[in-house]
Amino acid sequence: MKSTPFTQLHLEAGAKMLPFAGFNMPIEYSGIKDEHLTVRNDVGVFDVSHMGEIWVKGPNALNFIQKVTTNNAARLEPGQAQYSCFPNGKGGIVDDLLVYCFDSEKYLLVVNASNIEKDYTWLLSQNNENVLIENVSDEVAQLAIQGPKATEVLQKLTSVDLGAIPYYSFKMGDFAGVNEVIISATGYTGSGGYELYFGLEKAESIWKAIFEAGKPFDIKPIGLGARDTLRLEMGYCLYGNDIDDSTSPLEAGLGWITKFTDHKDFIDKEIMLRLKSEGLKKQLRGLKMIDKGIPRHGYEIVDALDRPIGVVTSGSISPVLNIGIGMGYIHTEHSAIGSEVFIKIRNKSLKAEVVKMPFIKI
Repeated sequence: MKSTPFTQLHLEAGAKMLPFAGFNMPIEYSGIKDEHLTVRNDVGVFDVSHMGEIWVKGPNALNFIQKVTTNNAARLEPGQAQYSCFPNGKGGIVDDLLVYCFDSEKYLLVVNASNIEKDYTWLLSQNNENVLIENVSDEVAQLAIQGPKATEVLQKLTSVDLGAIPYYSFKMGDFAGVNEVIISATGYTGSGGYELYFGLEKAESIWKAIFEAGKPFDIKPIGLGARDTLRLEMGYCLYGNDIDDSTSPLEAGLGWITKFTDHKDFIDKEIMLRLKSEGLKKQLRGLKMIDKGIPRHGYEIVDALDRPIGVVTSGSISPVLNIGIGMGYIHTEHSAIGSEVFIKIRNKSLKAEVVKMPFIKI
């Protein structure tokens, strides 16, 4: 099992540690609900060093990115980032990712921890453009500082004007005495904040500097448990749950990152155009419990006559709403917003409503 450069600090902070994607990761510290509300109301720090980083470089870098991702990377200016996904050649998704544009010949792809080797192998197999593909995941540490007070905390540690970094943009600059830190106005919580990328050797000093700067703001370390409930409240997909090699970006509600125009060709474009024209048979939807219960991954969704119409892909109690919420694929004819459906929980059919995501407004 791999460790991140922060593992000892997690142990010293009393984290509950569990294996995740081959890493020994903190699941919770003070409790999932407390950590969740810390990020919603104040500021928290996630160790996300398990995520993967892959460079794509060379004169044909943009052409390669355009082919292997669904979004239109040609729209990116240097210093901008983009959410996208890799289609798998069969209509499904290899992974979802962030694409960072440094210049027209240099891109950084940030991928899910569980898919690093899979993604790297896939990219190598598609490399007919003679680009340089470098998997530097083991050389990069990453922290996500999230919450409405993140800017106030981090501004103490950098000369970069954080307020001048637009959403889904980034700057390279000094941070806590370290040069060439990538400071990215992105995140997976919906509460605002930044993701920082830097070398492993600077990890401990940067962690300690952030927590020192955050003392007046009651900053806390946050585990993967709260990371999951935070992203769920926002309706963000989790690879392996809500999207995978068998789900189409269109079915997953990711049509907004699937660009058929702009003279862009990409793997599976014809398959997805056909799927779009024929109509979707299932769609990923938000589920809000009406009866008391928690929808969990794998639970069956049925109609009023107890006929199967779908399956839950993610679910939990919402710490903000204090009710069960979830996401799931539902047959299109039952997927209209406001529809009444039922979740099979312990052999009982409990009432839920199909709702528009996100579940909360921030």
